[in-house]
Amino acid sequence: MKSRAVVGWAMKNTLEASLAGDALKMALWRHRPGEGLLHQSDRGVQYASGEYQEILRTHGIRCSMSRKGDCWNNAVAESFFATLEWELIEQSDWHTHEEAKRDLFEYLEIRYNRQRRHSALGYQTPAAYEAQLVLIPRAA
Repeated sequence: MKSRAVVGWAMKNTLEASLAGDALKMALWRHRPGEGLLHQSDRGVQYASGEYQEILRTHGIRCSMSRKGDCWNNAVAESFFATLEWELIEQSDWHTHEEAKRDLFEYLEIRYNRQRRHSALGYQTPAAYEAQLVLIPRAA
């Protein structure tokens, strides 16, 4: 969340608990976080599912779910999905699942993470912000 980068995503024709698990697995494969990471989500059934919770436990990730009906606990994610809807979904007219997935890949991996600047990051892209973090030595 610090860099606003999308690190894991998945797309299917149906909303299943495994969809969120697939996105989480991608994020874990790409970033391999250390123990103690805090995972914030809403109370959706996909995040509360046994399969999803097991992935979190296996990787030593603590789970925090927002209070019922309180979107402010997950404001960064809510803002991201509003941006995705406005910048991609509302502007598109897909005829196939493959077209939608191709455009989603381009939007997330190229435009959003590498080209779109964020005011919260000092008008840097998520990729540039993350690269800067790697260069900053950690305090002992």
